[in-house]
Amino acid sequence: MGQNGGMDEVASASVGGTFTTFTRDEWFALAGKTPLPLTEQDIARVRGLGDPVDLVEVDHVYRPLSRLLDLYSAAIGSLHGVTDEFLGGRASRTPFVIAVAGSVAVGKSTTARLLRELMARWPSSPRVELVTTDGFLFPNAVLQDRGLLLKKGFPESYDRRALRDFVAAVKSGEPTVTAPVYSHHTYDIVPGASITVNQPDVLIIEGLNVLQPASLKDADGAGPLAVSDYFDVSIYVDADAVDVRRWYIDRFLSLRETAFAQPDSYFRMFASLTDDEARERAGEIWDSINAPNLEKNIAPTRTRATIILHKGATHAVERVHLRKL
Repeated sequence: MGQNGGMDEVASASVGGTFTTFTRDEWFALAGKTPLPLTEQDIARVRGLGDPVDLVEVDHVYRPLSRLLDLYSAAIGSLHGVTDEFLGGRASRTPFVIAVAGSVAVGKSTTARLLRELMARWPSSPRVELVTTDGFLFPNAVLQDRGLLLKKGFPESYDRRALRDFVAAVKSGEPTVTAPVYSHHTYDIVPGASITVNQPDVLIIEGLNVLQPASLKDADGAGPLAVSDYFDVSIYVDADAVDVRRWYIDRFLSLRETAFAQPDSYFRMFASLTDDEARERAGEIWDSINAPNLEKNIAPTRTRATIILHKGATHAVERVHLRKL
């Protein structure tokens, strides 16, 4: 992918046959009378560092997206109804599972949190849970032993079987399922900590590599399965690589003055860098770790998504690609 945007042009062309593309205005027009229940205060609470999403962006992009997801969920509910009738009352409704994928610094966490806020206001889904795949990274000690510490975020740095089993358990209707907790402050899994998911109406899974296909290496008695096999809808947050690189560097500079400056931060070493030194170091990290991961692992899964939100240079979504049914 690099910095010349070459892969971005190829990727944009590749969605033509299997996706219907909407301009921002065309997409906004689909919202109709769908209400916008969020306020500026709600958006400020979930907005990610460096992501300037505002009420206009939520109104134009996420309001119609929320309406479409509501329709998808209702359609699956109808399918459940007829299946349950056919099976004589033996089919139980399971959570509606949505994946949000994309690069580091592209804004996928903000997208996931906005969807959680919007969907929790649906009359049909008051219980919405959001789980990030960071909790399924191997602990640093394991990554160190395997020579993977500098490849954190690559597919091989995750316990993919544990992640798959977690989503499968939620999707199958297990009453209580737990997931490990990751701390961005300590840059590691929190020992003994977990979050509990109790039969939500909607589960949102957010992470870099959630759309990875199954690997034969992960095969067990049930055959090779990927976590994506349990998704009802998947969303890929997309942008040109040169823009994401700039956003990453800008975020790095902001973190240097906030989270990195805390005494017990794993990244405390970066807090004293000058602006020029910080930009150079962030660029090196992006070019050596995040760009290769995006090019080799994340971007190739883009067209596996149900919906692609393509952002322009200002972080605003300019086009929406919707997979044809």
